[in-house]
Parts: sequence; structure tokens; C-alpha cells
Amino acid sequence: MFRVLTVGREYGSGGGLIARAVAERLGWNLLDKALVEAIARAAQVEHGLARRFDERCDSWLHRVSRRGLWQGGFEGVASPADAKVFDAETMAALGKSLILEAHSRGNCVIVGRGAQCVLQDKEDVLHVFVHAPRSERVERLRSRVPSGSNIEQLMRSTDQQRADFIRLYFGCDWKNLHLYHMLMSSELGEDVVADMIVEAIGRGGKAGASGTRGCDK
Repeated sequence: MFRVLTVGREYGSGGGLIARAVAERLGWNLLDKALVEAIARAAQVEHGLARRFDERCDSWLHRVSRRGLWQGGFEGVASPADAKVFDAETMAALGKSLILEAHSRGNCVIVGRGAQCVLQDKEDVLHVFVHAPRSERVERLRSRVPSGSNIEQLMRSTDQQRADFIRLYFGCDWKNLHLYHMLMSSELGEDVVADMIVEAIGRGGKAGASGTRGCDK
């Protein structure tokens, strides 16, 4: 039977709202913003700092510096060895640990953050990806972003950031169809999609093939 749901989503698709609806219907814990808060507590950093690195990648410059490959070759580049570092790599590592812990407890819905990759070999996890037509995503975001924002550019950049995050820290292609059991369009309606996911969870059964299905590792 399924004990955990992961929800990947395009920016503006309503995937987060659908995940919340599923969690409410099932009485399960929702790990979306709550996961970011848990990472901040684990790292003992401000919530705002954790949000800044949420589903983001460190710059190439930072990653090279972090590994000490320059050995002081550039002045002004902080050495991670000199202080405790909190960055996107740390965020991803802590997120992975917390996702595994959440799986061990079960009865939770995890939104993004590489959960579909971390839990790819768990047969009691249902993996769903939510997408939507461009026009619907634009309309949904219109009320969420500041007036005058370039919504099209924001959608492209956010989706690319999520894809890069998954690729760099989890070795998976974010839109690899084989990562997911269900690809759902929120064009059907958020309530309809949530009901379909709940029904799939209720039917249970083995969650497809075991092993690192769909990952590039």
C-alpha cells in the first residue's frame, strides 16, 4: 500500500494546492513549506536563509570554492573550511535526510525538493507530476506575483531552477516521465486531480518497478 506521496510540479500549475488538498483528504502531513522550516531548524539558520536556497543551485563559482580547488587563488572568495557553511548543497543534503525520515514515518505528502528521486526505490511511495497549459499557469500566477512582473520569464526561470536542482543534487532529469506513476494536468480542475490521486493511493498495490527507476545515476 502507498504510505507516501511525492508531488513534482511546474511553477504555476497548482501542484502545491493539489498536494495540500490530498493531504487534507487523507489526514496526512504536508511537507512543502514545512520541509523548508524543518531544514532551517536542523541547520540552526533563519527561515529566510533556507528559503533563499530552496530548490536552487549554488553558483559554479561557489561550488568550486567550496571544494577548495582554488586553494586561495582568488582573493575575496570565502573558504568553507573556515566557517560553517549553509548553502544550496547543504540544503539539499539536509532535505534528503528529512525526506527519508518522513518516509520512515509514513502518511505524508512531500512537494518537490527531490523527493521523487530520493524515494525512487520505495515501493510504498506514489510519485505524481502536475503540469498545466501555459495560459492557465499565467492566469494562476497573475494574482500571486507583483504587478508588472514578467510572468512568462518567471515561469521559465523557476522551472529551470527546479530542473537544475534535481539534476545537480539528485542526478535525475526532472521531467523524465519514468520518475512518475501519474502525470496529471490541473486543467482537469484541482479538486478532480486531488480526488484521482486519493483514489490511486486508496487502491494501493506495488508502486511499479523497484530500484532507481528513471534516475540518471
